[in-house]
Amino acid sequence: MAQVNMTVNGKPVSGEIEGRTLLSDFLREGLGLTGTHVGCDTSQCGACVVHVDGAAIKSCTMFAAEAAGADVTTIEGMANADGSLGVVQQAFQDHHGLQCGFCTPGMVMSAAALLKDTPRPTEAEIRDYLEGNLCRCTGYHNIVKAIMAASGQDVSAVAAE
Repeated sequence: MAQVNMTVNGKPVSGEIEGRTLLSDFLREGLGLTGTHVGCDTSQCGACVVHVDGAAIKSCTMFAAEAAGADVTTIEGMANADGSLGVVQQAFQDHHGLQCGFCTPGMVMSAAALLKDTPRPTEAEIRDYLEGNLCRCTGYHNIVKAIMAASGQDVSAVAAE
């Protein structure tokens, strides 16, 4: 067992972990932050995306020990300080960018990372960026609209698939 310390959603946290503990497991089981979903355990679905030092990372591909000292943001940390939905979260709600909701945390985290690096992405850039996030319900159309809306762009021209 080893001690790990990091900052999660702006708060210092620590816990005892085995060396093989994945960041996703530490967040969910160690810290009770169950918004980070694990869908495949093979890094293919993107449901477990979190931000580690500002970069979007599939948390099932990273050991918790590798995040020692890092600043980690989960879906729970995306809300505004007053508890209201953040811009990307609100856009997903407003534009029906979710159905069952299982992929939504990873989609929101990936979308936020994209918008940080590309504040006004094209529809093609959004679709390309989301390639590592799988959704079995929505067909992605409303997810793309939500991300376009979160970037302040007109969503009326988003092509239906």
